[in-house]
Amino acid sequence: MTDKRRRKPDWLKTKIPIGKQYIGVREIVEKNKLHTICTSGHCPNIADCWGRGTATLMILGDICTRACKFCNVKTGKPLPVDLKEPQRVAESVKLMKVKHCVLTSVDRDDLEDGGASIWAETIRQIKKISPETTIEALIPDFDGRKELIMQIVDAGAEVVSHNLETVERLTPLIRSKAKYKISLEVIRIISQSKARSKSGIMLGLGEKKEEVLKTMDDLLAVGCEVMTIGQYMQPTKRHLEVKEYVHPDVFEEYRVTGLKKGFKFVESSPLVRSSYHAEKHI
Repeated sequence: MTDKRRRKPDWLKTKIPIGKQYIGVREIVEKNKLHTICTSGHCPNIADCWGRGTATLMILGDICTRACKFCNVKTGKPLPVDLKEPQRVAESVKLMKVKHCVLTSVDRDDLEDGGASIWAETIRQIKKISPETTIEALIPDFDGRKELIMQIVDAGAEVVSHNLETVERLTPLIRSKAKYKISLEVIRIISQSKARSKSGIMLGLGEKKEEVLKTMDDLLAVGCEVMTIGQYMQPTKRHLEVKEYVHPDVFEEYRVTGLKKGFKFVESSPLVRSSYHAEKHI
């Protein structure tokens, strides 16, 4: 890779996390032994989101059973499930005064139900303790098992999202176990439920424009209502290299195109991540 490619463009520069609100959220997260994708995933929006008093909470531990080549979350053998986690997460959401909570998790292929029961109980506890809080559940694929996905929908999450991550051609190279068509089926199941369906992809991995447009069509065909598009950024040297830093104007073109095609919401810019400004998608 050339030095030019290694150097991030100005539009990808973010603020250093500071401020009273940021510190307050960090203290709650640390005190309650919570995992967040904000830290595990080295999210570039941590200063903005935590500064506004929001955080994407990651349940079922911080060790994933899969090893996707774009993701910075630890992989290996997860620890046993913490049955007290749903209550602890719900109490933390109350303390953080979160109006809209985004939940995500590592993949737990080691569990018979993939962790769906913990997912559902966490949502129920949040609704019980903070009934005014709306919830987005950013879920794994659960191998496409409808009965597991519906546990999460039925628990009361207003938005249920599952990311395609990339275009169909690149999926086998980038995702470890997940399949493009299974992910589409997950989104179809969500779309046919009472929850709002959502998915997202990253750019800069070598995808072509026509592939991005086809991905949009594939998502719309299964009823997806919300799409997010952001720039892939290499977490460490052992992860996939960035093929291209896509210009903000291109992201804007995709946003406009997606709305014209029929999505209700399209978030598309270099720093967009699936949970960024998620409250707007309710």
